[in-house]
Amino acid sequence: MRCDARTMLLAATLLFAPAAFAQSAPPPVLNSGDTAWMIVASAFVLMMTIPGAALFYGGMVRSKNLLSVMMQCMAITSLVTVLWMVYGYSAAFSTQGMQAGVTNWHSFVGALDRTMLAGLTPTTLYQTVPESVFVMFQLTFAIITPVLIIGAFAERMKFSAMLVFSGLWLTFVYLPIAHMVWSGPGSLLGDLGVLDFAGGTVVHINAGIAGLVACLVLGKRRGYPHTHMPPHNLGYTVIGASLLWLGWFGFNAGSAVAANGSAGMAMLVTQIATAAAAIGWVAVEWMMHKRASVLGIASGAVAGLVAVTPAAGTAGPGGALIIGFVAGAVCFFTATRLKHKLGYDDTLDVFGVHAIAGIIGALLTGVFAAPKLGGFDAAVTSPLAQLWIQCKGVGFTIVWSGLLSWAILKLVDVTMGLRVTPEQEQIGLDIAEHEERAYNLS
Repeated sequence: MRCDARTMLLAATLLFAPAAFAQSAPPPVLNSGDTAWMIVASAFVLMMTIPGAALFYGGMVRSKNLLSVMMQCMAITSLVTVLWMVYGYSAAFSTQGMQAGVTNWHSFVGALDRTMLAGLTPTTLYQTVPESVFVMFQLTFAIITPVLIIGAFAERMKFSAMLVFSGLWLTFVYLPIAHMVWSGPGSLLGDLGVLDFAGGTVVHINAGIAGLVACLVLGKRRGYPHTHMPPHNLGYTVIGASLLWLGWFGFNAGSAVAANGSAGMAMLVTQIATAAAAIGWVAVEWMMHKRASVLGIASGAVAGLVAVTPAAGTAGPGGALIIGFVAGAVCFFTATRLKHKLGYDDTLDVFGVHAIAGIIGALLTGVFAAPKLGGFDAAVTSPLAQLWIQCKGVGFTIVWSGLLSWAILKLVDVTMGLRVTPEQEQIGLDIAEHEERAYNLS
């Protein structure tokens, strides 16, 4: 049987066409609903820092240091925004040179091909939203993470040293961890299978460990623990915690990068876990002290927000309930008893709440992501196997953040000094550093 050239060409086309079509993915298409939601989520997360964290932290320090904390939140917001544009986004999310299953330096940090946001236009997309919106959304995460750290060394670090530390910490600690977890195939922790939907490791363990190292390197506040140092305005703290709770819906549900069922479930489990943690903290506090405090319920709520963050995209309502309650109960002890027993001066309990709740949430994500336990990650067939993977991710983040944070703090201390003088600490950083008062008593 004879085959002319036309017949052979047709046969070859039919033979190889399915493979060719299978390899080509359809180009992303802009979705206006996803875009609208992500713009709102970005604003919500920025609100978590200014004014959320500024009020939450500001209310817990003494009145003579209120403006210094608020100033630090505003300054970090501005500094990180500039650094994110110059090289931060590229270092965190550039995928140039990354290959799945191949370990090289691109597995740890992105390339610099997107420096100064090169290639960003109004029409470039990230999934179904403008890339500019995704850049902004991730910027708000990069802002709040070093802001969380300031709670550990509040009332005693020089403003200039804080700025230098925050810039270096963002560069050498935050950006690599964000890249290793979130940048996709070829990233170190992502390829390992670590689950972190919205930042349990990237944000909270990372910042919490850095906070512990910072308070150990700087030492205790003058007079601590013998001098009573109560919060000066718990009303600010409650308002700040409430803004954090609201903004966290953008933090967690926004991490779906779409207005879909995953975002809706993330919103619901965030609410459930936060409420459970607030109840868990208050229940333990009531058993221990026969009372429930305003600071306690606010702190418990934040612990729940932190703990559910890595699990928000994979855990079901039942898992969120357990994660939140455990985090609230445990963080009561780590933020009170453990701190006093070990003697470190973590001013606003960054380690006791963010690191510990982040660790609890990251580990339990591996358990409650399993469909057999009400989760939604079909790839998790063995909760124990995933728990071990989560342990590796947590351990790596602790070591990375701990060692590099210590090195950066020591470098800043040697070159410019970290701490204000005893006299400046006595009069308060508002006057000593900024020559302003939060309250005019005249």
